[in-house]
Amino acid sequence: MRRLVAETSLEPRHLVLPLFVADGIDEPRPIASMPGVVQHTRDSLRRAAADAVAAGVGGLMLFGVPREQDKDATGSIGWVEDGILNVALRDLAADLGDATVLMADTCLDEFTDHGHCGVLDAHGRVDNDATNELYVKLAVAQAESGAHVVSPSGMMDGQVAAIRDGLDAAGHTDTAILAYAAKYASGFYGPFREAVGSSLRGDRRTYQQDPANGREALREVELDIDEGADIVMVKPAMAYLDVVRAVADVSPVPVAAYQVSGEYAMISAAAANGWIDLRTVALETLTSIRRAGADIVLTYWAAQAAHWLA
Repeated sequence: MRRLVAETSLEPRHLVLPLFVADGIDEPRPIASMPGVVQHTRDSLRRAAADAVAAGVGGLMLFGVPREQDKDATGSIGWVEDGILNVALRDLAADLGDATVLMADTCLDEFTDHGHCGVLDAHGRVDNDATNELYVKLAVAQAESGAHVVSPSGMMDGQVAAIRDGLDAAGHTDTAILAYAAKYASGFYGPFREAVGSSLRGDRRTYQQDPANGREALREVELDIDEGADIVMVKPAMAYLDVVRAVADVSPVPVAAYQVSGEYAMISAAAANGWIDLRTVALETLTSIRRAGADIVLTYWAAQAAHWLA
């Protein structure tokens, strides 16, 4: 009876698994603040991706972790052919073909020696327009490496339009854009910065959204859709379910929400202390994100949840 009258469904196909692949390591490297999550080698990434696809997850989102000595002020290792993210995309494209949706994070923060999502001007400020030019390079390189979806996450004004034009000019007219349209300057990103070996000093409040603002998110979503976004994303998810709902109510394109590293970590920590049941709470939170209106949920539990839901 509960199944018959349930108003919200949660299925493996709704879930996307974020994966980290690191250059210069011989064994998967555990991420201390995210129990059960690792920086993968190319080989372990291929195994984890195959297992997730076999479990039925809807897609994979790849993040590259370069060697520290390969970072520079512009993040150029992000678009060169032998950069770790592009190499890993080619590995998975060869292994999986069209068996899943292969997504790539299209941002500079993992690749820059200063850790910001864009290039800096002479005053140390993020240069929006110069950054968009480099996002185009990233997106084209990722599409050429096999990504079905590129995912600009830097919150630069005009990033979606620039990438759409760049992809089309390079012949990648079928490559989709998942826009991080409402990405907040959140305290929940701490473990992620460990996961990608971020070099960030300071914060990103000048280009990410103020957690106090909801209407602003709708304006950002509208702009990204007008520029050609195929999917729009709200990040984080759990502390912003009202924003997910508001975006879902107005968006003509699918809505994604990202259950971020800090949300994952706090649930994992409480479960490790025996205060909550991990499976119950993980599935409850994922269902709540779907109930709020997300068509797609990015979560580090994607593969695990797919097995629980089988």
